[in-house]
Amino acid sequence: MREDSGLSTETVGRRLRWSASKVSRIETARIGVRESDIKRMLRLYQAEDHALTELLALAREAARPGWWTHYPGLPTDQAAYCALEDEADLALAYEAQVVPGLLQTEDYARCLIVGWAEIVPAPPTVIERDLQVRLKRQEILLEPRSLRLTVILGEAVLLHRVGDRKVMHRQLEQLVDLAGLCNIELRILPLDADHSAALHAFTLLEFAPSFEVTFPAVVHSESHPLSLVQDETVTHEHRRVFEWLMQRSLTSADSVHLIERTAARAWRA
Repeated sequence: MREDSGLSTETVGRRLRWSASKVSRIETARIGVRESDIKRMLRLYQAEDHALTELLALAREAARPGWWTHYPGLPTDQAAYCALEDEADLALAYEAQVVPGLLQTEDYARCLIVGWAEIVPAPPTVIERDLQVRLKRQEILLEPRSLRLTVILGEAVLLHRVGDRKVMHRQLEQLVDLAGLCNIELRILPLDADHSAALHAFTLLEFAPSFEVTFPAVVHSESHPLSLVQDETVTHEHRRVFEWLMQRSLTSADSVHLIERTAARAWRA
């Protein structure tokens, strides 16, 4: 809007009695912006009324704390990912080792978190916090949010034991249940399929345009430290890898049948 008005950041700063850097930091989302400042900027830009209404709505939304802020001590990178995931329109996930967090049962998730705490010690309160955060994240799969999610699991995920047989059997049952939701597509990459282009586990988050603004996709890798990448070349590469894996995966129906057979044969309680 500033550029359409033919104004420089220096001119805007001078007319509003701000520094040019403040204008720049607002535009690049490096600082928050008050409603009163938005109104002053849009008056200067001679913006239409609907633009003011939309931008004020965004500002109020941005000022409201997300659910992840209610978990004290949550690492910054985890909080950042929760915020991105909460806004995503589509998630594409590939995992070759364990069931992704959004699909985990509480017992399966607890076993993974406790297992990691044996390597990197953590007090019980942190373990419980991390568990509750993981379970809270899963709410985006259900109505009214209903995040669109496509997951490709390497068949080995169904065979890697986490916890005891009962934990594994229930986890596979949950995968079948979730695969029945209209917003979730679950595919299995068989052990004997071509894995030559498979990367590390990753999740690609894509965002619907909002107020005529297109937001870049984000690649998330559950590494240590956690990785979040918005580079367009990297996200494009991961999207192509995901398409490559989809072509070599079982259909949704065949994937569910394989999960059911594995639960019955390998993890019968």
